[in-house]
Amino acid sequence: MDKQSTVSEFQGMLEARGVSRRSFMKLCGTLAVMAGLGEAAAPRVAQALEESVIGASQGDLYPVIWIEGASCTGCTEAFAQIDAPDAAAVVLELISLNYSETLSAAAGHSMEKAKEQTIEAGNYILVYEGAVLNGWNGNALRVAGKTGNEHLIEAAEKATAVVALGSCAVNGGWMAAAPNASNATGVQAFLKEQGINVPIINIPGCPPNPEWLCAVLIQYLLLGELPELNAENKPTQIFGQTIHDNCQRRGHFENGEFVYQFGSPEEAKGYCLYPLGCRGPQTKANCGVVRYNHRRSWCVEAGAPCIGCCEANPNNPGQNWIEVNTPFFKRHRDLNIGDFKFQPGTIAAAVLGIEAVALVIHGFGMKAAGRVPNGAEFEKKRAWDAKHPEKSIGVYDDAPKSDAKKGGDE
Repeated sequence: MDKQSTVSEFQGMLEARGVSRRSFMKLCGTLAVMAGLGEAAAPRVAQALEESVIGASQGDLYPVIWIEGASCTGCTEAFAQIDAPDAAAVVLELISLNYSETLSAAAGHSMEKAKEQTIEAGNYILVYEGAVLNGWNGNALRVAGKTGNEHLIEAAEKATAVVALGSCAVNGGWMAAAPNASNATGVQAFLKEQGINVPIINIPGCPPNPEWLCAVLIQYLLLGELPELNAENKPTQIFGQTIHDNCQRRGHFENGEFVYQFGSPEEAKGYCLYPLGCRGPQTKANCGVVRYNHRRSWCVEAGAPCIGCCEANPNNPGQNWIEVNTPFFKRHRDLNIGDFKFQPGTIAAAVLGIEAVALVIHGFGMKAAGRVPNGAEFEKKRAWDAKHPEKSIGVYDDAPKSDAKKGGDE
């Protein structure tokens, strides 16, 4: 009877939001795949969601703290922009979002108090959005009398896991781009420097796909464990293959069919955007599989080259996607020598120019030495022919034609 009442209550919750059971199960299948479980695990996901949502009446939703560092709030906006009614909205009720500067209804002392109580109780997930700023002695992003770095340290120390959401949180992103006046860095590097040993899940992107965060949260609620991570602490199922591997334009790449100019007939035919700077072959993410806006489209499908916003090395703020990939619509990244930036093609042009100048100088030198227009002097008779006149191969004006012919025949 308890199970029946639970299911009935949950179905009523779905219906109240205009979500059909079919739509809900479709979401569960998607989340199961995102978590690397396969679509067959959709019923298990559904059961975990139902039990978790019903736990809301008992106050058992898993607590989450969402802190913003140096960010544009784009990651929060991407996660929150869910048009209702929609099955994905249910995911927001799987967690108890006890603190969020953007999404919380409360403000001021009451909200800070809720965060303090959550931290004191422990066993929560910390979602951190934006870069960590070390500049100005850490006196940036002050909230409630504490610096942004103090808030991160305080919340990370007792967290079950920390999700660095977005490229800025992974390694500084925009904020860490040259000249990086704020000395921005990522969450992983900062916590390591502070000696805080806590599991970290890096989810890059600008902004990251909201389903990626949903998948991480669902897997923890379902299995009670964090997703499999690669060497950069990024979920393997999400960031294990390049965008190029799953791109709809891959066939055109293999056939050598490319777009070289926007507005061209090749663009209208949907040819590969590689010559226009597409970073798909070097960027690992499943954007082409999950897509955006309820799987309607994504960057490359919409006609824009991938700009590699998921490229973020958590161990090196200098390898942020802006530094690595700009200018976006050129095939090569800029190279830096101090403050001077240039394209690799500039080096090729400079080397070609130097060679051209060298050839001109060489030509003037040859002219001055009298080696042109008649050319350089050569020996009148080959040394070997002079020593072996009877076997001479060359033909010389001072030699009898008969002898020369005879020598040549031999």
